[in-house]
Amino acid sequence: MTTNYTSPLSKRYASKEMKYLFSNEMKFKTWRELWIALAEAEKELGLNITQEQIDELKLHKDDINYDVAEAREKEVRHDVMSHVYAYGVQCPKAKGIIHLGATSCYVGDNTDIIIMSKALQLIRKKIINTIAILSKFANEYKDLPTLGYTHYQAAQPTTVGKRACLWIHDLVMDLEDVDYVLHSLKLLGSKGTTGTQASFLELFEGDHQKCRLLDQKIADKMHFSSCYAVSGQTYSRKVDSRVLNVLSGIAQSAHKFSNDIRLLQHMKEIEEPFAKHQIGSSAMAYKRNPMRCERMAALANYVICDTLNPAITTSTQWFERTLDDSANKRISVSEAFLATDGILDLYMNVADGLVVYPKVIEAHLLAELPFMATENILMDAVKTGGDRQELHERIRIHSMEAGRVVKEEGKENDLLLRIANDPMFHITYEQLKEIVKPKNYTGRACEQTNEFLKEVIRPILSANKDILGEHADIHI
Repeated sequence: MTTNYTSPLSKRYASKEMKYLFSNEMKFKTWRELWIALAEAEKELGLNITQEQIDELKLHKDDINYDVAEAREKEVRHDVMSHVYAYGVQCPKAKGIIHLGATSCYVGDNTDIIIMSKALQLIRKKIINTIAILSKFANEYKDLPTLGYTHYQAAQPTTVGKRACLWIHDLVMDLEDVDYVLHSLKLLGSKGTTGTQASFLELFEGDHQKCRLLDQKIADKMHFSSCYAVSGQTYSRKVDSRVLNVLSGIAQSAHKFSNDIRLLQHMKEIEEPFAKHQIGSSAMAYKRNPMRCERMAALANYVICDTLNPAITTSTQWFERTLDDSANKRISVSEAFLATDGILDLYMNVADGLVVYPKVIEAHLLAELPFMATENILMDAVKTGGDRQELHERIRIHSMEAGRVVKEEGKENDLLLRIANDPMFHITYEQLKEIVKPKNYTGRACEQTNEFLKEVIRPILSANKDILGEHADIHI
């Protein structure tokens, strides 16, 4: 038990992998990797830097002397220069060339891009595994008829599997967005205080080509394709906004799924997993509350709202940079990723353990299907010699009365019996039951599910088979 505030995103929701990516250790180790990359690139381009100095930097890349850095920061009030100093204490031979020509954003911004890239890769992996889990569910229930809903009113039947394809399709669009942004991410590189590379032009004695090569060498060493062509002191804060917009899209998809499951659980058709000793309510012992989906919705709301932070930050930057981005950025970006990570763990967990009740689904469908089958019944009755207009009026009267009995008296839908007992229709109850078989009213739902899984999902899963097989446990 701690007496200090701890973010619930770190304590309860996010995975160890995502929490590490946004940890101080990840940040400061990446700073040192970037300082090594800078020194190596400068040496390769002819600056007076020795291999002995670089080897010394590499020797102490991971054993960061945090105590020295923290003590120094209390004195100078500058985190980057405190870590430059601490690194120099460990590397006395390389002390004079650490951070040579760079500004603070060289380590700060490049590290942010690196961390966001790795975090997006983790998010991507979880999206693909969620798609894989839902695809199995969709295939298993592709031909199980269920009531479709528009306006949350009973509408033409679909299948449970086809409905799952709607959830999957949203995630496929999210995956496309993640891939686009991942492929578009570039490093800031070494641009200097206002983005002009003036300090590096001075170091390289006016050689513009070496300034260009410096950026590319740093990108290569940090495993990026390139650096942004132009910048101020920082990379455009529009990058953060673009990244969080993708996370917002994932949150939107998850929220829609969680809403659907919560509604289905209310109807007792499909439930989220419920642990053996789980308590649904402190007062009502019988309850099975959809707490996982509710948590998904809550976190999704947070991510969607959080997206506004980098949007405002981007729009209010002044010229080549202002520092009003820093405090907001380090909170909004990290927490959006932590929350999205938690959302996808919940999504995987719920999708992996969905409980389907076919008998309840069938009962709800059969209670409404007679109304939807009236057009087919009418056509069959006309074929036996009935008058279409007269029969239409009779079905309308029977439908209104059957609806009244259901709503006002709480009885079962007796429309089929009313029609069977009406001599104008010349049709038996057994014939009517054949007409209203649910599978006759689901259209191409089963075929669409098969086609979607084969043509859209199978190629995605095949191309990413090396990262499949992930599952998520919810501990709290």
